[in-house]
Amino acid sequence: MYAYIFAFLLLATASASPHALPRAESGCGRTQILPGITQYRFSLKSSGKDRSYSYHLPSNYDKNRRYPVVLGFHGSSSTGLFFELDTKMSETRFSGDKIMVYPNGVGGSWAGPTYHTDSTVDEDVQYVSDVVEDLRARLCVDEKRIYAAGMSNGGGFVGTLACSKVGSQLFAGFAASSGAFYTDLNDSTSQCKSEATVPILEIHGFGDRTVHYEGGQGDGGPLPSIPSWLDTWAQRYTCQNKTEEVTHEGDVHHYSWTCNGKAGLLQHYKVERLGHCWADTEINLSQISVPQGPASIKATAIIMEFFDNIER
Repeated sequence: MYAYIFAFLLLATASASPHALPRAESGCGRTQILPGITQYRFSLKSSGKDRSYSYHLPSNYDKNRRYPVVLGFHGSSSTGLFFELDTKMSETRFSGDKIMVYPNGVGGSWAGPTYHTDSTVDEDVQYVSDVVEDLRARLCVDEKRIYAAGMSNGGGFVGTLACSKVGSQLFAGFAASSGAFYTDLNDSTSQCKSEATVPILEIHGFGDRTVHYEGGQGDGGPLPSIPSWLDTWAQRYTCQNKTEEVTHEGDVHHYSWTCNGKAGLLQHYKVERLGHCWADTEINLSQISVPQGPASIKATAIIMEFFDNIER
């Protein structure tokens, strides 16, 4: 169990549309207190709204060494704290030398579904840009290794980031679990503003009864089927040579595409006996809420390994 320290930060920024801010002075060389313990920051001002996020530094943090960063986006009616505890991403066995960051959505969710009315997609994308800029100024960040991962509504928002100009400029890789891709339904390649073929990984349970694998009406509007969502990205990235590996006695199907000559640029894990929860071989909070028992795979381990092999 982690200890939690409260700190306060005020950063004044406001914008009408998402854009990358001017590069701040590097935070390298600044001494950090209590590495290895999750710390909270409140009142980061973005698009006129008070926003917050927390971060977790490696216990052996070196102020003169640049570190990769992973931003983790929680699901609806949730918080960054719940996402951290559910995924166990801050545990050293998974995070390794990474800085883990947990932004909080306004009202406990992210823009995209109809039930979210507290912020727009542009405002949430801008907020992510503001968080990254704040991290750059305060910590020693590896600019080429910044990643985004999310669950459910947060996974859908990761898909939104992947299709945004700002997201494709900031991040080296994207990963979603049980992604609710409201903003991507029937989106053509011309509507996606991504400026780069950034690697994408998606993990989804075929037994998901909240964000159905085959799509349909969700809590926040219509949702695409996961196969059609993947096909859309395969078209955007000019992917070919789709492969499938079946493991765990038929429970896990791992699909991988070669895109623009790069193997594994788009990947997907379909887990037959997984519901709407974070996949883990050890029982976690979201599995208890479904309810269901442990899964065949560890999503956190798969995602971290995926990120370890890519950079901008």
